[in-house]
Amino acid sequence: MGIMSGSSLDGLDMAFIEFQEVSGKWTYTVKAAACYSYSNEWTEKLRSATSLDALQYQLLHTDYGHYIGEQVNRFIQENELQYQIQLIASHGHTTFHLPAQKMTAQLGDGSAIAATTGINVVSDLRAMDIALGGQGAPIVPIGEKLLWPDYNLLLNLGGIANLSFSNADKYIAFDICPANRVLNMLAHEADKKFDDGGAMARKGSVQNALLSKLNELDYYKQPYPKSLANDFGTGVLYSMIQDAKYELQDALRTYVEHIAIQISNAIHLAASNSELPTPPSAEATGGKPDFRLLITGGGVHNTFLIERLKELINIEGIEITIPNNELIDYKEAIVMALIGVLRWREENNVISSVTGASRNSIGGAVWMGQEA
Repeated sequence: MGIMSGSSLDGLDMAFIEFQEVSGKWTYTVKAAACYSYSNEWTEKLRSATSLDALQYQLLHTDYGHYIGEQVNRFIQENELQYQIQLIASHGHTTFHLPAQKMTAQLGDGSAIAATTGINVVSDLRAMDIALGGQGAPIVPIGEKLLWPDYNLLLNLGGIANLSFSNADKYIAFDICPANRVLNMLAHEADKKFDDGGAMARKGSVQNALLSKLNELDYYKQPYPKSLANDFGTGVLYSMIQDAKYELQDALRTYVEHIAIQISNAIHLAASNSELPTPPSAEATGGKPDFRLLITGGGVHNTFLIERLKELINIEGIEITIPNNELIDYKEAIVMALIGVLRWREENNVISSVTGASRNSIGGAVWMGQEA
């Protein structure tokens, strides 16, 4: 079972997956999936976690672990999965992410989850990679490589947008820019959880002065591997937008354009690499299309953003796939489950060519839910 709490704070994603591996080829079946929205109280607790003192932060870490465990028990009850789930892989909720200082922190004590559910748990999935000098992110590419090999470009539109792609014998991925988290913060100004379908943004106008300032930020000039902490979006970018004092619709329209431009730049960078391999399914049909792009994550439901992306990408020979809602919404939870299985099997589950670590690693702390 995979559990993911994204930076957009929309809720706790849970997916119960059955995996099969035959001669190195992995397949999966989603047996059940759900997103449990956070109450206003839990949203505020997670949003303000980085401002707590050390003791209160640790108490929240423990409290949130028990909360996750309770939600797992609810999920099991509602889906009649008693005694079927053998392993929980919990990503937790990222608070601090400082890879340059070899530190990352995710709320959600794994021992509390194991104690509450009585099920074995894998947590702290990024810690080993960080200790080895990596970015600790993205970690989803191991799942993309094993579960969706027919795509040579994979874009996730979550709280932060990130891209994965193959480059010769290396698998590469990096965070592109803050996405849903900033859009949702702007939508909250109109007392909305999100801009449904991008309707408000569609009515606005691009403010070029603000757009230029956003696009000129130093992060976008840095080479990969690279990753973003949540506060780049919630602090730096959101503050820049607020300081510009534009009408909300114009602010949303401008930020949608910023996201689309940065993603388009990243995809063009990947597609311009002559070593990017043709996906297996394309080889079977005569080598076309050259590029197969899979787009997932909550941002896919922002139809206006997707329209702008398609217009800006505009690469000949690229096939863009929007999958079913199950994969759109639960891809990261599916991958967390796989990362947990790989950890249990003591196999590498973090790719160093993605994160910049000194080597591939087996990441995750194991907590036993029952006595041996």
